[in-house]
Amino acid sequence: MKRVPLAIAAAVAAVLALTSCSGGAGATQASDGAAASAPDDLNIGNFLDVTSWDPSLADIGFDGPYLSAVYDTLVALDKDGKPIPSFATKWTVSGDDKIIDFDLRTDAKFSDGEKVDADAVVKSLEYLKAGARSGEAYTNVSAITAKDDHTVEVALTQRDDTILYLMGLGRSYIMSPKSIAAGSLGKEPIGSGPYVLDSAKSVAGSEYHFTKVKDHWDAKTYAFSNLAIFPIQDATARHNAMLSGQINLEYGDVANQSQADQQGWNTADRVSGWAGLVITDHTGAKSKPLGSVEVRQALNYAFDGAAVLKAVGNGAGVATNQVFPDGGDINDPSLNKTYAYDVAKAKELLAKAGYADGFSISMPMSPVFEMWKPSAEQALTAIGVKVTWDNMQMPDYQTNAPNYPMFISFLAMDGNDVATVQRQVTSKQWFNPNPDFASNVVIAPLVKKVQESKGADQTAAIKELDKALVDQAWWSVWYQAKNTFYSVQGIKVQPIVGMMFPTLRSITKG
Repeated sequence: MKRVPLAIAAAVAAVLALTSCSGGAGATQASDGAAASAPDDLNIGNFLDVTSWDPSLADIGFDGPYLSAVYDTLVALDKDGKPIPSFATKWTVSGDDKIIDFDLRTDAKFSDGEKVDADAVVKSLEYLKAGARSGEAYTNVSAITAKDDHTVEVALTQRDDTILYLMGLGRSYIMSPKSIAAGSLGKEPIGSGPYVLDSAKSVAGSEYHFTKVKDHWDAKTYAFSNLAIFPIQDATARHNAMLSGQINLEYGDVANQSQADQQGWNTADRVSGWAGLVITDHTGAKSKPLGSVEVRQALNYAFDGAAVLKAVGNGAGVATNQVFPDGGDINDPSLNKTYAYDVAKAKELLAKAGYADGFSISMPMSPVFEMWKPSAEQALTAIGVKVTWDNMQMPDYQTNAPNYPMFISFLAMDGNDVATVQRQVTSKQWFNPNPDFASNVVIAPLVKKVQESKGADQTAAIKELDKALVDQAWWSVWYQAKNTFYSVQGIKVQPIVGMMFPTLRSITKG
């Protein structure tokens, strides 16, 4: 499956400057113990502008609030990343796992007045399947058909444990068939969502205003009468907009936690991605030392993840060596002790692998990752690894970095465990164009076990794989960073792993 993550530069900037705070995820009460009444307007200070109003081209990262305002989704996600009904009232999976039947609502219209029926949903899903970005959800789909006016059948070439999750993540928006045919979605989004974009009041790249749809079928979920979204990349400007009252929910900066507490704002946070060394060569084809598990383990012992998190991430995250989200079903906190910082142990392992004097390696570097460079240089130099840094700009970094045997990166995580296996290990991604897991006698059979099992057995298999990935030092993970959100009293945000900014259904009154 093709990996189409949020823009790397934006993700890294968000982690470095805007990671979440140490505050709890619940609402902060006013000093008198009573929550203020909920505002009727929702004014969001987002980090990035909308990538595209066309869902086939849009990014999942920060596009959630924009797209979920104007489009309904077939499938949504709950707070734990589990698929739940949205425009589809329910779905049924066949015994062989190759057919999914979606039962649809019959009481919705597009903002152009046309009825939303099964044919419209089919056209939307076919359009998304062909999309440059949205197609990641439909790799195993062979056909999409309308069985009647309220039932859509999706046929698969093989069992797919991630399709419903990816659809809920932001890959099942329903669009006007006329707009699809006209190719106008990027300029004028026509959907059946809870709001309609007010083009007259909106200024592209600066502010977007929306009018609430009267009698929308899911009006209770979208309780705010008025909506505005302001893309403000500068953290200080965004926070000042929050202080002035221009916005009442912001993508937050950990440096402003004390002031947020003083204002009595709510704080919500959750892990969003992991920072560390991506190792693309586990066989030694590009760098012979990396083919040795002892060398990869040495790299893990060489880094003090907690210290890197404090120095670069302001402590807003969790020191870990796992790619499964902290607090999730798979992440095992006890595994985080596997590579307790130990330079002597790292050198011992290098010597055992035949590299007592260390080795030399080339790595890419971009201005976006400069803040991690001192930590990396210190750790690698301490164990005798000599790095030649090849400097390049960010666009070139994303293109060229995967050609190196290892490189520094920040990768978004998923709230679905099978999707984590697929995106981080088995499928071709920009950061892993040639997955080599099949060559590892430990990892390969465990991946197969995950792919062939279901339910509790599959969960157990993923936990076994997680431990093996740590033992095999598949990466050198330093920490998982958090996103944070500040909101005024009466507004609550539920962060979703996999979304840098959650969709509107996760922003409620209360």
